[in-house]
Amino acid sequence: MNQIKNCVTLIGHLGQDPRFITTQSGRSMLNLSLATNDTYRNQQGERVTTTEWHRCIAWGKLAEWMNNVCKKGGQIAIRGKLTYNSYEDKEGIRRNIPAIIISEFTLFNKENRTP
Repeated sequence: MNQIKNCVTLIGHLGQDPRFITTQSGRSMLNLSLATNDTYRNQQGERVTTTEWHRCIAWGKLAEWMNNVCKKGGQIAIRGKLTYNSYEDKEGIRRNIPAIIISEFTLFNKENRTP
């Protein structure tokens, strides 16, 4: 049961090519922006689609692998845990930025399938 306490699974499209960096300590890190869509009918019966953007981060070998196979527009599924990075803005207000730390992923693109 511990595996599902903080588990996020999303399927969406990459909004841009992932951003890959190597930290000062030599660790690989990948940032990506994942768009998920939700479609429903409003009270007037009109079809409405909303898009949510999710900040996702991968570390180490997973980051390196994803950097090689993930491209803008590609559809992927990710699984990971939800975290919050905190910072203090110019006015001294503490802000929290949600991010999903990726533990596994699957590509749905025919040209970029994972082995």
